[in-house]
Amino acid sequence: MAHQKHLSLILLSLIPLFFILFPQTIQAQSPTAPAPTGPIDIFAILKKAGQYNTFIKFLNETQVGSQISNQVNNSNQGMTVFAPSDNAFSNLPGGTLNKLNDQQKVQLIQYHVISKFYTFDDLQTVSNPVRTEATGPKGEPFGLNFTGQNNQVNVSSGAVETNVYNAIRKDAPLAVYQLDKVLLPWEFTDAKSPSTDDAPAPAGDTTKKGTSDDKTTAKEPSPSTPNDAKKINVGILGLISGVFLMGALS
Repeated sequence: MAHQKHLSLILLSLIPLFFILFPQTIQAQSPTAPAPTGPIDIFAILKKAGQYNTFIKFLNETQVGSQISNQVNNSNQGMTVFAPSDNAFSNLPGGTLNKLNDQQKVQLIQYHVISKFYTFDDLQTVSNPVRTEATGPKGEPFGLNFTGQNNQVNVSSGAVETNVYNAIRKDAPLAVYQLDKVLLPWEFTDAKSPSTDDAPAPAGDTTKKGTSDDKTTAKEPSPSTPNDAKKINVGILGLISGVFLMGALS
């Protein structure tokens, strides 16, 4: 019995020595790190989250989704996407989407994408306006404005304002945030005022159309010249002479 007790003590004393002599064996038995998940796919992220079918549809039709996946997997700058839910699209005024041409649909979806990775804290202190992927016909950028207070972030297009809700994905290089409204660009809702050149000019006003050469004015009679006066006098004398001559003959 005493022999077994001594043997147990010897074995216990050898355990630390075993860890020192064979560290690689112990490490090999430890759990392995998870394998890489592969390229980031914005479509897979939104499908997994659910309730973004309309946004997914427009991402696919405009090819903006492919641009996001390509850029986020091949750029160090990262990207931020604001994803309106299906309810957000359903709450748009009737016919809003049907009135948009193909170019405007691309601009609308690009307006929800920023070519930089922003955390939720970043959005509370970002410098406005923040440039989006959308641009106008002359290359002018469409921007968004963010305001943050008490861990709440609002985003405004100038035409639509809404809260930025929970992050669907928050890890770099891609952040995806939920919206309950579609961000219609202010440029879409700003009615273009008619050009002053196209408006009819007020009566008598010729400053808008044509030049001073186009003015039509009544011609004033030209003053009589000395030669004209002489002709008139000669004509009167001839008339008087004729009268006297006819009187004498009668």
